[in-house]
Amino acid sequence: MAVRVLRSLGAAAPPRLRPALRGLTTSTTRPREDSWLKSLFVRKVDPRKDAHSNLLAKKETSSLYKLQFHNVKPECLEAYNKICQEVLPKIHEEKHYPCTLVGTWNTWYGEQDQAVHLWRYEGGYPALNEVMSKLRENKEFVAFRKERGNMLLSRKNQLLLEFSFWNEPVPRPGPNIYELRSYQLRPGTMIEWGNYWARAIRFRQDNDEAVGGFFSQIGQLYMVHHLWAYKDLQSREDTRNAAWHKHGWEELVYYTVPLIQEMESRIMIPLKISPLK
Repeated sequence: MAVRVLRSLGAAAPPRLRPALRGLTTSTTRPREDSWLKSLFVRKVDPRKDAHSNLLAKKETSSLYKLQFHNVKPECLEAYNKICQEVLPKIHEEKHYPCTLVGTWNTWYGEQDQAVHLWRYEGGYPALNEVMSKLRENKEFVAFRKERGNMLLSRKNQLLLEFSFWNEPVPRPGPNIYELRSYQLRPGTMIEWGNYWARAIRFRQDNDEAVGGFFSQIGQLYMVHHLWAYKDLQSREDTRNAAWHKHGWEELVYYTVPLIQEMESRIMIPLKISPLK
């Protein structure tokens, strides 16, 4: 098949290129044929001069975010929420801990009986290490973790940076529902994603729905999380449909979809203590 393709190319090629193509068709080295054909279709990747974390993250801050997913035993969800609402604000409000509780939710639609917490560490990795060190010495928190652990089926977390072109997540009044849209990108495509969404985000600001955009540094890699706020599910539907009536949105969707391996949407309800109401 490869030989037939090369012969047809040779017939259509300018005279000065035909000798070279004839040489390819008469070669008995199969790997050379495969390599030449693949070179016609493989996209060339531009070399990068810096890590994508430096190219995409906000330069004016050194904040690090931690996103936690806790899958709770169904019969324990109410008790889990109760102890979280008693203990987490104490950490959030303590001046000696350089961290802030950005939001805390239960998943309403998506994976059930799940709690989601988002923390900000002002000062990056040193701040994270300081908080973790202090919490290990905090007897109330140690007891809380032990009690909480008995209520969990599984848990995971990710350390994230914030996209430079997204809104910074700040407390907002409610009531709102929140959508966490998570995208597993193909390795090597984070820069492309950032370039497209730096333009796309302007189409999604009319109703103040954009809360924050993040990409993973530790945990599951090449993960992107977009956090949105809506008054209700109908407002979500109307807002998302309105974007399709704006010139340029469909083009950006067209180019970003091939970058995605998997995607997931969670609709979440904030707990009473959540700064994002």
